[in-house]
Amino acid sequence: MRTVTTAVLPVAGRGTRLLPASKSVPKELLPLLDRPCIDYIVAEAAAAGIERIVLVTSRGKDALADFFDRSPSLEAHLTATGKHALLERVLEVCERAEVVTVRQQETLGLGHAVWCARAAVGDEPFAVLLGDEVIFSQTPALGQLLSVHAQAPAGSAAVALMEVSYAETCRYGICDGQWLDAQRMQIRAMVEKPDPDQAPSRQAIVGRYVLPPDIFDILGQTRPGAGGEIQLTDALAVLAGQGRVIGARFEGERHDTGNALGLLRAAMHAAAMRPELRRDFQVILAELSALLTEQG
Repeated sequence: MRTVTTAVLPVAGRGTRLLPASKSVPKELLPLLDRPCIDYIVAEAAAAGIERIVLVTSRGKDALADFFDRSPSLEAHLTATGKHALLERVLEVCERAEVVTVRQQETLGLGHAVWCARAAVGDEPFAVLLGDEVIFSQTPALGQLLSVHAQAPAGSAAVALMEVSYAETCRYGICDGQWLDAQRMQIRAMVEKPDPDQAPSRQAIVGRYVLPPDIFDILGQTRPGAGGEIQLTDALAVLAGQGRVIGARFEGERHDTGNALGLLRAAMHAAAMRPELRRDFQVILAELSALLTEQG
């Protein structure tokens, strides 16, 4: 089993759930406190052993690459003004991993976005992390999934699973299979965004994947599915039919930062985790609670 050192981040989407904020700022750069969402995701990947990040971008999202690039004028200013702690934080962003970009010329779905990274990835297993899903955990969520993948037969894929309500199954790829233990499922079939009354289970795939390189060939032959887009779930279903997909529950709290309330909840979680902010954050929460009570 080859070590997984490359991760693909599909970040070409328009971010319509966060308009008008995302009209000129990529949704992945919207902040959770003083860090953009994508920085948490890349930090998770790097902590899990990823050395190379492939950003799949689109027109108007060059700021994503800029964020991970060096800024000599900013660095010089921070040095000259003695702001060494800030300088360290700025440099850390650039040094976590090598970052390269490829363009998705048309936004034709998640499967198509992953397929666009084929030349940058090459013939090796790789990870995929969705750019609007932040997971807070003691052990990086991707690291947990990589551990499961390392125990799976060669050529297997591994996907992160989360239990959702039947009403929510229409928002996810839903899996059916047999539990191997309390954490791992041998996935036999999956369907993208089924009607709740047709969902095979409540086990939803969320934004962490480890994929074999032949997924690119499968994606190249995958026809548009749900929403008229090329779905990664449909390509994974081919692997599942061959007994090559393991699903795994993970420890941690996932936040969908692609919508306003999800972004707010993630920012609140981030504030609660920072000791230097916790006391002031508690004061803010008390003030907001009083305001909500006053307004009924």
